[in-house]
Amino acid sequence: MSKNPANPEFTKQSSQRFTRRDPQTSSAEIDFAQLAEQIRQWGRELGFQAIGISEGKVPEQDQQHFKEWLAMGFNGDLDYMERNQDLRFNPESLHPGMTRIISARMDYLPADTETVKILGEPEKAYVSRYALGRDYHKLIRKRLTQLGKMIEAAVGEHGYRAFVDSAPVMERPLAQQAGLGWMGKHSLIINRQAGSFFFLGELFTNLPLPVDEPYDKNHCGRCSSCMDKCPTGAIVEPYRIDARKCISYLTIENSGPIPVELRSKMGNRIFGCDDCQLVCPWNRFAKPTQESDFRPRHSLDSVNLAELFLWTEEEFLERTAGSAIRRAGFECWLRNIAVGLGNAPTSDKVIQALKSRKDYPSELVKEHVLWALEQHLKR
Repeated sequence: MSKNPANPEFTKQSSQRFTRRDPQTSSAEIDFAQLAEQIRQWGRELGFQAIGISEGKVPEQDQQHFKEWLAMGFNGDLDYMERNQDLRFNPESLHPGMTRIISARMDYLPADTETVKILGEPEKAYVSRYALGRDYHKLIRKRLTQLGKMIEAAVGEHGYRAFVDSAPVMERPLAQQAGLGWMGKHSLIINRQAGSFFFLGELFTNLPLPVDEPYDKNHCGRCSSCMDKCPTGAIVEPYRIDARKCISYLTIENSGPIPVELRSKMGNRIFGCDDCQLVCPWNRFAKPTQESDFRPRHSLDSVNLAELFLWTEEEFLERTAGSAIRRAGFECWLRNIAVGLGNAPTSDKVIQALKSRKDYPSELVKEHVLWALEQHLKR
């Protein structure tokens, strides 16, 4: 990133590149095409790799697809997905006066992380690449809010609101409408120049900015790598994920036991899963992030499972401060690692780590520890 976007002087100087209008000037006199280009420039300076603008309409086909997904029960225990459907399908209800949605893309793949190698070293822990550094929610929301303020400094009050997984916003269909990419068979947005290792965020605005062309082409073709390589077969058909089988859901959103039939398939994946992205041919174009906050913390990109399993709750809370990993909580963190240890090669270090939690005061943890020990007795 070229400059520190938190620097007030940086924001002031950038805002002045667009001719500030007089407070008495009507919105009809604003050059919105010029403003849109300036917004893209401000976005790049704030660390976003791409900005797209849409009318903020969720296509009917995407609404229907979502309803069918819910009807099949593929949301698992994510009951909140069933609520507020009117808000999901009508984004303008979330911000009265909204006429456009600015969708922003921020790449997150850390540089120099031996992603595939770690998956091949079953004694090590695999944490989804998005969760190795700082939690993206606050970072991206702050940057989007800064973007809103920069626009306001240039054209006056315009009414805006930033969203990053903080409301029922169907961000992927909106990103496609904004021209940022197409929906892959793994249900993530793919960009031809950047793959899919990126976050999305939205800035709702009341300004009638010119919109971008929706990304109507799908470049997945006959490729089915993501479906074929999903460890648990969670991609049940193109563009449809059964969350109940998805390792990301099982290790993050699920608060109960992990189904026994899926445990051995999880390998060393203890928080999230990237397999569907790692095998996607388009991710050969994914570029390492330049965002320092997304760099791995506490060696989570290469740490041993046994070492993580011995963290105290205090160490967990301290070392995951400001991290997305906090979402799982310490009990589920131990549950996940126990499964990883059950899948790891048998060694004194692994067995001793598991035995240290054999009498842990949590039935959930004990169940998975006993399962893990049983796997080693079978060998």
